Amino acid sequence: MPDYQHPKISVMPTAINDVLIVEPKVFGDDRGWFTESFNAQDFLAATGLNTNFVQDNHSFSGKGILRGLHYQLEKTQGKLVRVVSGAVFDVAVDLRKSSLTYGKWVGVELSAENHRQLWVPAGFAHGFLVVSEVAEFLYKTTDYYHPQSEVCLAWNDPSLSIKWPLEPGASPNLNAKDLAGLSWDQAPKFE
Repeated sequence: MPDYQHPKISVMPTAINDVLIVEPKVFGDDRGWFTESFNAQDFLAATGLNTNFVQDNHSFSGKGILRGLHYQLEKTQGKLVRVVSGAVFDVAVDLRKSSLTYGKWVGVELSAENHRQLWVPAGFAHGFLVVSEVAEFLYKTTDYYHPQSEVCLAWNDPSLSIKWPLEPGASPNLNAKDLAGLSWDQAPKFE
């Protein structure tokens, strides 16, 4: 059972219990601040998750860019995601047929200011929308990128009804892969 009151990390469940908001303690004074963005022992103690991260990724995007909703059918990835500059609206969609939250989504604002991280387990589609002028997004993964099995779920599939924080009438900036995202009915799922 995770220790949600760990002295160096606060953990909050979301509407999908397996998706967690992780808040490392930030130590600050008039000179600035310091935080341990990841410590394997503390992460295990606070979350109960014994993870082995094998890859770190870093992306830079401008306002209105939406990346996702991505997942891999092979080499499925758990992701610990955070923002070090700017802010994003981060989304995880449960693709596990055996889950009580199958087909549900959760969205959280992650920013350099709030220092929040989101744990997105394997079996979820993941994406984010940049809500600041620019954002730098970092994430640790539990398996390597496997482009041969990557799938993109349509960001705007009506059966999901994700409430992206877009200006009325605005559309996000998408690349070709994300424009061609599969509908919920077409997208492969996990057992």
